[in-house]
Amino acid sequence: TITQRDAVIFHDNDFEIFIDPDGDTHYYYEIELNAFNTVWDLFLSRPYRDGARPLTSWNLVGLKMAVSLQGTLNNPNDRDTSWTVEIAIPFRGLTEYSWGGKPRSGDQWRLNFSRVEWKTTVVDVQYVKETDPATGKPCREDNWVWSPIGAVDMHRHERWGFVQFSDILAGHGVQPFFFDPENEVKDELRNLYYAQREYALREGHYASSLRELKKSQLLFFPLAFNPELKSTFTLYEIIASRTNSSWQWHIDQSGRVWCTKGE
Repeated sequence: TITQRDAVIFHDNDFEIFIDPDGDTHYYYEIELNAFNTVWDLFLSRPYRDGARPLTSWNLVGLKMAVSLQGTLNNPNDRDTSWTVEIAIPFRGLTEYSWGGKPRSGDQWRLNFSRVEWKTTVVDVQYVKETDPATGKPCREDNWVWSPIGAVDMHRHERWGFVQFSDILAGHGVQPFFFDPENEVKDELRNLYYAQREYALREGHYASSLRELKKSQLLFFPLAFNPELKSTFTLYEIIASRTNSSWQWHIDQSGRVWCTKGE
């Protein structure tokens, strides 16, 4: 039903793309598209859980979209088969916040795709969203995703998939996918971030040590990378690294992950 650009498209059935070029879980892009070929392209400085407000006025320069309908829209009297989306995303439109500009061969970005589908019924020859009897509000939408999240929250970047770029033309060879073991350190830091969030909700402040998190039964996973926690009442930073690695990884209360060169 939505035909205005930059309206909240997921109130319709839609298709969504999420792009985080540097994988730090901040400064990322989202594109939503419905069967009318109406788009909502937005930029987020951080996930909603960390206090983000989407920059809806941002437009992805050079974005091209097309929708093909195998059926009709909003007509319950016939049988529809499907609808297809094709999107061309120019790299130049993503360089503002991708820091490295156009990706090089071997670079990896974090991406995910989501298909939103609302439960509907037909009333007076019109589709109407089904209502939850317990709340009187529309039933929650269904989400199909490319890389499983484990929760109804597309903004958990650590669960997005990896896309690896290659300068080999399609059909002219294969470039093996490289799993960077540094991602295991980032995963451990992310688990500690969620533990700190839960601790702060319970206690009103962040834990000052990993021992406090363990006592609160919030560390139910082994710590493999010798993390170090530094905190104040309202702030914290956790640092961890792989043995013999030259990189140190950091996460703080904002949820951003970044690395520095070790000594």
